[in-house]
Amino acid sequence: MFEGREPIYVQIAEQVRAEVLSGVLGEEEQVMSTTQYATTYRINPATAAKAFAELVDEGVLYKRRGVGMFVAAGARGRLLAEHRARFFTEVLDPVLAQAAVLGITADQLARHIRGSAADSSAADSSTTDSATEPEGDAR
Repeated sequence: MFEGREPIYVQIAEQVRAEVLSGVLGEEEQVMSTTQYATTYRINPATAAKAFAELVDEGVLYKRRGVGMFVAAGARGRLLAEHRARFFTEVLDPVLAQAAVLGITADQLARHIRGSAADSSAADSSTTDSATEPEGDAR
């Protein structure tokens, strides 16, 4: 599970953030305890505690004394806002700069994005349609 170059506590924090962003962990939902993390992933409990402390400092988690750690109200919205801002600065801005070098206009980019989104949407609906259609006569 923990194979990246980052320290394990960073990977744990990223995993929890991803679960909050995707909705796997909802607001006010309890997360695994440090002991459960340590047992499940065979890591030092202090490593999990360090990840949770980071998430508490960020306002993603909060501690209920004697009960455990919970996802903070508004955590998903804050994480979405942070990730969206990072998307624009780290992903889209370099793409726009490269497009300018290549002489690609904003209108051309917009048409391409709309076309790709339409293609993706059509592919998603055909997958959904074929998954719900019967495969033959069941008699």
